[in-house]
Order: sequence, then C-alpha cells, then structure tokens
Amino acid sequence: MQQYDTYKSSGVKWLGEIPSHWEVIKSKYLWKESFSISENGNEELLSVSQYDGITPAKGDSRSESLEGYKIVSENDLVINIMLAWMGGLGVSKYDGIVSPAYCVYKLTKDSNPKYLHYLYKTPLYLAEFARHSSGVIPSRWRMYTDDFGQVVSLLPPRKEQDAIVGYLDEKMAKIDAAIAQQQKMIDLLNERKQIIINRAVTKGLNPNAKMKDSGVEWIGEVPEGWEVRKLKHIAKLQSGDTISSDNSTEAGYPVFGGNGFRGYTNRYTNDGDYVLIGRQGALCGNVNYAHGQFFASEHAVVVYPYNKENLVWLGEVIRASNLNQYSQSAAQPGLAVSLIQNIYYPYPPKEEREVIAACIEKNINKINGAIDIVNRQISLLQERKQIIINEVVTGKVKIVNN
Repeated sequence: MQQYDTYKSSGVKWLGEIPSHWEVIKSKYLWKESFSISENGNEELLSVSQYDGITPAKGDSRSESLEGYKIVSENDLVINIMLAWMGGLGVSKYDGIVSPAYCVYKLTKDSNPKYLHYLYKTPLYLAEFARHSSGVIPSRWRMYTDDFGQVVSLLPPRKEQDAIVGYLDEKMAKIDAAIAQQQKMIDLLNERKQIIINRAVTKGLNPNAKMKDSGVEWIGEVPEGWEVRKLKHIAKLQSGDTISSDNSTEAGYPVFGGNGFRGYTNRYTNDGDYVLIGRQGALCGNVNYAHGQFFASEHAVVVYPYNKENLVWLGEVIRASNLNQYSQSAAQPGLAVSLIQNIYYPYPPKEEREVIAACIEKNINKINGAIDIVNRQISLLQERKQIIINEVVTGKVKIVNN
C-alpha cells in the first residue's frame, strides 16, 4: 500500500507526522459526556471489555435493580475509567445501560464513530490514556472526563473516515474468520485429547481386554482386573480454608483457587506435587496440578493420596468424572467435599495405572505441541490485525485517492 503524498507535523510529539490534510482536535471538542440514567433499569445491560468492546452482558440475572444505570445509545463511546489504559472502552453498537461507574460520551461533530473506535484501541492511544490517568499504582489508575478531554483525536476528512472503516471492517472480518478456524482446530484437538484420556482412565489401553459392568453409570464397563473405589478410599480431600499456612517474608507463592492459578502471596499451605479440585467458581470441578510450595484458597480442594499415586493418572481420572455436574448452586456453583469423596472411580492395578499415565502424558504432549503451533498462528493473526489498524488510522498508509 502507498503512503500519502505529503505529511506535516501534528504538533503532538507522540503522534509525529500525519497526512497534510488531516487534523487533530482535543477530544473535549469532539465528545460530550452524557449523564442520562435509567428510570427503571429495564434496558439491556451492556458490559465493557478490553477485548470485545461494548457487548451485551452475559448472565444478566437482574437479581437487583439497575435503576440509575447510565443510558447508552448506538454510536456512544463508553469508557471504563479504571481500564481505559488497557483498552476498556469502545463505541457501542447497541442501545442499553451500563454501570454508573463508567463514562458515556456522545459525538458533537460529524465523525464516524467506528473510525474513532479503531483509533482509540491502538497501542499509541492506550499509552496516551495511561499518561492521562491518575493514581498511585496501575491498579488504581483512573482516566476522568477532563483527562480524556485533553487527549487529541486524529481526524481525516469524513469521507476518508468512512473509507477507512469500510476497509478495516472487511480486513478484520477476514482475519477474524481465519482466527475462528484456528480456534475451531484447538477445540477439536482438546476434544480429541479428552477422548483419549477418558478412554484410557476408564477402559484401559488394551482394546481386547475382557470387560465387566462397573455398577457405576458414568464409568460403564471396566476391564475385569480393575476395582471400583470411592475417592475417599483412594485419597483424603481437604478444602484450602482448613489447611494451616506458613508465612514468609517473600510474596512468591502461587495461589490456587476454584479456577486454578490466581496470583501470589507470602503464605503457603502445601509443599509438594498435588492434584487440586476447584470447589467454587465458574469452573467448579476443574482439575489443576500444583507443584512445590503453594497456597490453596478456600475455593480449592487439595487431594492427598493414601498411597503413592501417579499424579497424572489421579488428576485425569478425577477430571473424567465431570465434577461440575455435581455443583449444588446455580448462582454460585459449589462442590461439597463430602459429595466429591463419595464418587466412585475406576481403579486399575498399580502397574497399569503407571502405564496409563505414561500413555496420557505422551498423547498430551503431542497434542499440546500441535495446540501451541495453532496458538502461535492465532497470535500472529492478532498481531497482523493490530498492525493493519494502526497503520491505516494513523495515516501511515493510504487507502483512498484524494
């Protein structure tokens, strides 16, 4: 793609040179904050994501009144003042309402809102939003209306804005379609991986083995030489909030909760290699592995085998039972230790457990390698998207004839 014929200084150091017929304008002259609020909270609830922009909120149960939430109209700009510097903003395609903590802005000039959406999501602008945010540490940064108003917006003529949006929409749709195909491949690989694992831990590796009824619905038939045991006869289970912790001066111990790793702390509850079960949270029943010194939160259950069990076999046979189906609350999914420990599991002889674990690891490593390759392809496509957007909305390349 070609560049514009002539460029000029934007007068703004961080913007550098821009096409000579483009202009810059402070955002306070482009947007006006809206303070309209909902009288009854019945409008569609919208969320603000740093990844997806403005979208309908998921899981809107309306358990509490949304009266007083801010009204959003199509083409309004919504900014999460706490996450503006991380991309927590966007132009809405929907009418609805958002949290009173967000800022809502309406255009005051003839500009294409979708162009500005693309512009404000570039790394160049996110860095500028960070510079205009106030707070002691990043987690406390806020970009208020007066701060946003001082950020200059780069504006081509309206005709070019429309052309840029049309070009980018077409390009992004093609790249997003390619990413969706790659993601579908990952889903298929993960599905294949789980089928292999579930088959190994419930049926063994010998397709010609004589089978018997396990007496347990989720397990079905098992090889004749296998037992079926309750989990409490294989291991002791203990919720993280019942495990004493040791303190340290260093905040370097990983914390595991219901959904897996969630940060670091200066305490640890365990030291060694363990299987953990998510007791509460969106991924209730999820199985994780922890190694070394770590802290198990009240939302995690640590599994302590009575005998020296292979960690991979133990974790994957527990995962195969799909513990999420036993959660006891829809609002806040949760698993009781007393329930988990009474679930029956297939229990092969020790030598067979070791062979099954080795087979699982081999297959997991092979499939995970393929998944890593696909993930790298997705990352390259996402980087390509950002490069195209950045070059076009900042005038580095020309897509229309003057």
